[in-house]
Amino acid sequence: MPLSMTAMSARPAHLSLPHVLLAVAVAAVWGSNFVVIKMALVHLPPLLLAALRFGLAFLPAAFFLKRPAVPWSHLAAYGLLIGAGQFGLLYIAMEHSISPGLASLVIQVQVFFTIGLAMAFTKERVRLFQWFALALAAVGLGVIVIHRGGDVTPLGIALTLLAAAMWAGGNLVARASGTVNMLAYVVWSSAFAVPPLLLLSVWTEGLPAIENGLAQADWVTWSAVLYQSLGNTMFGYASWAWLLARYPAATVSPFALLVPVFGMSASALVMHEPLQPWKLIAAALVMSGLALNLVWPRLRARL
Repeated sequence: MPLSMTAMSARPAHLSLPHVLLAVAVAAVWGSNFVVIKMALVHLPPLLLAALRFGLAFLPAAFFLKRPAVPWSHLAAYGLLIGAGQFGLLYIAMEHSISPGLASLVIQVQVFFTIGLAMAFTKERVRLFQWFALALAAVGLGVIVIHRGGDVTPLGIALTLLAAAMWAGGNLVARASGTVNMLAYVVWSSAFAVPPLLLLSVWTEGLPAIENGLAQADWVTWSAVLYQSLGNTMFGYASWAWLLARYPAATVSPFALLVPVFGMSASALVMHEPLQPWKLIAAALVMSGLALNLVWPRLRARL
């Protein structure tokens, strides 16, 4: 049930310290997940990994979470866009074509794809500051393209951008579903991601690769799969939705800017991904664009 205007206006404008720590923890989990994905890809083919991730996100949680009161078509569309689309493409890209740190940065341009899709389908008007924010992010992506090499290939950039576009499509489907229990929404929609991912895995990766991946998977691999299902999905989405229910979106959303910070830092520490000056410049440009898009409306409202 949507919050009343009175309830919305009564929500505090600033997070308490424990809730700040919770928001940072969610960003840390989401950011470090890119390194965890890379760990799982050591043994598992990417589409099989995605199928396992969403299969474990659906079961056994579906037995404990009531299906949200939205059309089945919304759950199916969200599951296909986020599961088969976003993560299927992202895992393929991360197997050989883009490093975890850069993937955690490039995928964030979903913000601008979401704005573009909203403009196309809901006739929202893009404002001047959003065009400027997009330009900053585009320059940052241009820096990455110019320095393509061992850490990123044109294919990796293209697949990650397509994954970001799929994420944006999922955002619009979720918005059309109204105010729902987002954790239950993600859990039940995951059921629609598994069949196409399994079929595509068998078709493109082949049964021998699937059998070999499962046979070689060790405790690190299965821990990585569980981390994505339980940590990234269950803890991350549940905590984020809980914060959004208690604070204005403009108060909570800026913490998402920490995701690529944690992603690039974790990749540097765990995977020894080098942080060359060009990467830091690209990250600064992309994140400046994201920050401008999030923060400028708040600043204007205070002036």
